Amino acid sequence: MTTHLLLIDALNLIRRVYAVDSQQSGENDQLALKNTFFRVQNAARKLINQTKATHAIVVFDGDHSWRYHYYPEYKKSRKPMPSPLAKGLSELYNAFSSLGISVYQPQHDEADDVIATLATKAAQSQISCTIVSTDKGFLPLLSQHIAVYDYFKSTYIDIADVKNKFSVAHHQLIDYWALNGDKTNDIPGVAGIGKQGAINLLTHYDNVESALQCSSPPDELKRVMNKLNNNQEEYIRAKLLVSLRQDIHLGFSLKALRLPN
Repeated sequence: MTTHLLLIDALNLIRRVYAVDSQQSGENDQLALKNTFFRVQNAARKLINQTKATHAIVVFDGDHSWRYHYYPEYKKSRKPMPSPLAKGLSELYNAFSSLGISVYQPQHDEADDVIATLATKAAQSQISCTIVSTDKGFLPLLSQHIAVYDYFKSTYIDIADVKNKFSVAHHQLIDYWALNGDKTNDIPGVAGIGKQGAINLLTHYDNVESALQCSSPPDELKRVMNKLNNNQEEYIRAKLLVSLRQDIHLGFSLKALRLPN
């Protein structure tokens, strides 16, 4: 059987399922948690069968990661997890572990960085993997061996989808977010450049580094380049924040993630 690694962004899946179940359950928190447990478990089972996974892991977020310390405004406007879900979260671990899926909660690292590390290492070993998440931050990782699947839309997100949605290539996304900012995570980009300015620059140049090395940009980009040259610290900060780490030390091997037959 061909090795295939299934990587599930735990809270990305759980919070969306719980949001629906809590509305349908009214004020009955226990019923909402019970329904979420079975719906999440069913989702995980379907994902294993669909991807024909031989190995799997579900990754939760650790406590405040390095991004919160580096930039205190990071995710500042994001709503906190509903209290009933936060209190019952540990009960949901078994929704995955009962299927033989490894459950991992790092002490401080974000799930995104852990998943990016696992996916990159697998791809380097020519092992295919599927990341299950609606988080756009995984899209720069798309490659021959790394797929991203949106469970709620029942669709894989491919390189053409990225181009259609963002008007830049998938390998330009990090530079795009560093220039334009990432509002969903409260990360500002370079003041005065904006979405269209970022698209125009990355349409003309393959990356920001190439643009900075150009001594005579075209007239239509001079304003954007002036903003970038005068605010490089903002660009560097944003790029660091939007880039997923791929070097997290995990302390376990792929062998530990094998699913039972």
